[in-house]
This record gives sequence, structure tokens and C-alpha cells, in this order.
Amino acid sequence: MTLPVLLIGGLDSSGGAGLARDLLAVQGGGQTARLAVTAVTAQTDHRVLAVEPVAPALLATQIEAALETGISAVKIGALFNASLIRVVASFLPDVPVVLDPVLCSSSGHALLDPEGVQALIALLLPRTTILTPNLPELAALAAALGMAPVAGREAVVDALLSRGCRSVLLKGGHDLPSSVSEDILYETGSSPLAFRSPRFSFELRGTGCQLASALAAELANGKDLPEAIRAARYGIEERFRNA
Repeated sequence: MTLPVLLIGGLDSSGGAGLARDLLAVQGGGQTARLAVTAVTAQTDHRVLAVEPVAPALLATQIEAALETGISAVKIGALFNASLIRVVASFLPDVPVVLDPVLCSSSGHALLDPEGVQALIALLLPRTTILTPNLPELAALAAALGMAPVAGREAVVDALLSRGCRSVLLKGGHDLPSSVSEDILYETGSSPLAFRSPRFSFELRGTGCQLASALAAELANGKDLPEAIRAARYGIEERFRNA
């Protein structure tokens, strides 16, 4: 077993997303984890009732404690504000980093303010191995970059890659209804690579954070990006299929 995966994100009291799901995904990939909590939330499956970010000093101490044992990969989820982003950026070790840009909840509650989005772009993208936005998150990042609403997806991805992240996995769960779910990997200098699977007919929460966490576990296992994505998607699909 390799060194633990560091999971940075919020606590969802409903258990449907956030660190609770991240931990399950990492364990499903055969890895252990260390946790750094960015905020405590009160949620149901349908709405966010309250959010309380932790103090930056507390987040810093959590990450310092995790790093004492060594870390094999990092998955970053909800960050909530620019102060917490600055803490995370100052402590990131030289390991694979999966950044899931959690900008709002599934119910539409904002989870990162505009200053935080700019800090994410400036401070975390240059340290990111793979960014995993869904389509609404890609649109929000495009707006933060000052791009027109009509800008194509690949133009936005190119802009994100130019900010320093090494790759982007564009998740297709919010795409137009179809029988197939398609995620697309973009890497500088390579052709886009599509990953397809049958779309589930029922609604699920926490799918994006689980995929990103499973991907971090597979990168910790030593897989290259395409292989890690295939393994992570397969593991998550099996878990949902058997739920």
C-alpha cells in the first residue's frame, strides 16, 4: 500500500457528497486517506441549510498533520473562500493533484465566492495535475476568465490549460439527456480522449467528487492518466450499479 491520499474538502451532513463520499471512493481504490476539512455544512439531499468555513489556521494545521506521514496524491474539493485557497496552495506537496472545482452545490447554492474563483485560477491551476469540471463549472470558470458566454468548450479548456494545469477531464453528466455519459480528457499536445459509459436513469449526488477522489487513488496506485480515469470510472459505476 502506498502513502495516504490527502482529501481536502467540506463535510456534508447528509453524507451524499463531500469528504464522506471522497473517503469511500479512495478506499474503493485500495488506498487510505488523510482528511483536511475546509467547512462544515448542514444539508439535505435537496438543499444547503448552512455553511461554516473553518479558520485558515485550523486548515493549515490539519494539512501539516497529514503531511507528517507523507502523501501520495491530493484531491481538492470545496474550498469556500480565497483565504482557504491560499492556505492549500502554500502547502501542496509535489505529488499528483486532482482539483474538482466545486463552485456550487447540486441544489444551486454557491460554495465559492468570486474572489475565491480568481484565487483558484491563479494559485491552484498551476499546481494541478488534472482539473475535473462539469459543464456548469466550466461555464463559471469561463466567466471568471472573462470569456464570452458563446465561447466553445475547447476554447475554455485551452484557456485553463494555458493557466498551468496539466490536463482537464470535462465531465459530461450535465450534458443534454442521452443514453450515454461521456467524459473527455484534454492534455496539451494530445488529441482529446473520450470515455463513454451508459447513463444511469436515476439522479445521484456526489458523483463528481467521488470520481475525482477515485482518480486520485488510481494516480497514487501509479497508473497513467487514461488508465487511472478508466479504473476510477469503472469503480464508481460498479458502486452505483450495485447500490
